[in-house]
Amino acid sequence: MYQTGEYIVYGTSGVCRVEAVGAPPFETDEEKLYYTLAPVGGTETIYVPVDSPVFTRPVISRAQAEELIQTIPMIEEDGFTSRSLRMSSEHYQAVLQSHDCRELAQLIKTVAAKARRGSRRVSQIDQRYRKRAEDLLHGELAVALGIPVGEVQPYIARTIAQYKKEAAKA
Repeated sequence: MYQTGEYIVYGTSGVCRVEAVGAPPFETDEEKLYYTLAPVGGTETIYVPVDSPVFTRPVISRAQAEELIQTIPMIEEDGFTSRSLRMSSEHYQAVLQSHDCRELAQLIKTVAAKARRGSRRVSQIDQRYRKRAEDLLHGELAVALGIPVGEVQPYIARTIAQYKKEAAKA
């Protein structure tokens, strides 16, 4: 069970802060414990039973975030290709539902590479899922690194540049 003050990834809502654990502020038929969650970067409040089947996990640690950022240049583009928007959407949705930071980074890199190549295959579906993956990944990295979400992309760029510079010296 998560404790008040912890940050967790909750379903596709992204990172949430556990504000409270206990009885919800509304009437229920059962006496269940609920998490009161405040999504980072949101203004709503989410009430979810502690035993909910919705995916939850703790936010990655700072060390895990730093390690992920170091590996971003080595993450290969996703080899999935399809002309079907439905199949592409299902594929991207599966990546989002994996809640895996590395897979989110791969999705972002894949769509960005398509766009850099001027590919006509960059659809609104691609862009929508890239944006959602960025929101999820950057939200989690911001909490793990203790920086504002708006500073995540520049932080990643600086960190990767520094690693490349150090590798070139070696």
